[in-house]
Amino acid sequence: MMQNFKNSLIAAIMAGVIIAPVYGLQILRRGQETYLQPDWKMIIGGMLLVFAVQMLRPLIKRRKTGAAPRFSLPTFSDKTRHKAILVLVLFAVIWPFFTGRAQVDIATLVLIYVMLGLGLNIVVGFAGLLDLGFVGFYATGAYTYALLYHWAGWGFWEALPFAGMVSALFGYVLGFPVLRLRGDYLAIVTLGFGEIIRLMLINLYGFTGGPDGISGIPKPSFFGYQMVRRSVDGSPTFHEMMGWSFNSQDVVTYLYLMALILVLITLYVTSRLIRMPIGRAWEALREDEIACRSLGLNPRNIKLSAFTLGAMFAGFGGAFFAARQGLVNPESFTFIESALILAIVVLGGMGSQLGVILAAVLLTVVPEIAREFAEYRMLIFGLVMVVMMVWRPQGLLPVKRPQVELES
Repeated sequence: MMQNFKNSLIAAIMAGVIIAPVYGLQILRRGQETYLQPDWKMIIGGMLLVFAVQMLRPLIKRRKTGAAPRFSLPTFSDKTRHKAILVLVLFAVIWPFFTGRAQVDIATLVLIYVMLGLGLNIVVGFAGLLDLGFVGFYATGAYTYALLYHWAGWGFWEALPFAGMVSALFGYVLGFPVLRLRGDYLAIVTLGFGEIIRLMLINLYGFTGGPDGISGIPKPSFFGYQMVRRSVDGSPTFHEMMGWSFNSQDVVTYLYLMALILVLITLYVTSRLIRMPIGRAWEALREDEIACRSLGLNPRNIKLSAFTLGAMFAGFGGAFFAARQGLVNPESFTFIESALILAIVVLGGMGSQLGVILAAVLLTVVPEIAREFAEYRMLIFGLVMVVMMVWRPQGLLPVKRPQVELES
């Protein structure tokens, strides 16, 4: 008990040292004077929280070898599961017609992160390759559509497959330098790749617009009918074709339904891939590369396929992001985006597609709801990740892998 008290006290003091300079000091001005005022409520509150968590940790953590689990999720048959998925998809389709514009817009952003999470889940969750530069493929897809529109006048549906192919090509090229790297070394190289892409977008001013980016990117059309109030070339718009008055809510709903379709396609393709031989090869590579090689599998081709397919889905997500925003610039593709996408995969459970969807919803919607804590967002985000790594490192909804136990 005394040892636990000492450890908790040390942890609380270290938390105070970290919180004080970052969140516990306020810069105030009185006339010509500037001075720092400590926020003792923030500092002491954080220290007490860490102290209480550390004191309660031995009481909460009661995991004994051979102990029965405290709870277990109910199991369902495939037929019941398919019915539940169908009900959820139908609800997602009709939901935007009964809610406000802000909610639909946030849901569209959630779907973009779901698509990115499912793409990174191939690389990190299935193949076990730590990628910290996934935002580079995201930026490649966004700028591919933006550049094709800016320089060639292509529309969204024409540029979408090219955005996926160009991002897949970048993923394939990135795969070669990292074939012999693992763990931290792999993470550092991929992190550098993401920063190289961002710096190239900034420095190639004459081609990419530099820090200003590219604006005026059009929204996707509906079978050739533009979703705008008035078309530039005089062609009939979607609302004129339908005989409706223009409403910006319809455009937001259309983008949401498009994002939902792209997510469903991504989910279906990735679900099929992990049941195919390539998916089994990814799992073998993740568990043990040496054993994978001894089985006659080629780790080089397996790694390249993981990087290529993951980058392709990131490219699709990037192209849709450019269409939704109407503007792309390098500041939208910083390292924090890669960290957020990786956190979605880790928080949901590496290899778990349902977990990725749940984590994307939590990490996107909760900050929008709790806007009054916006300045403490990263602190809360880091605290949640630390708590998850301590008490549930397998994620919120870990994937269930088949296993066989031999009787001794």
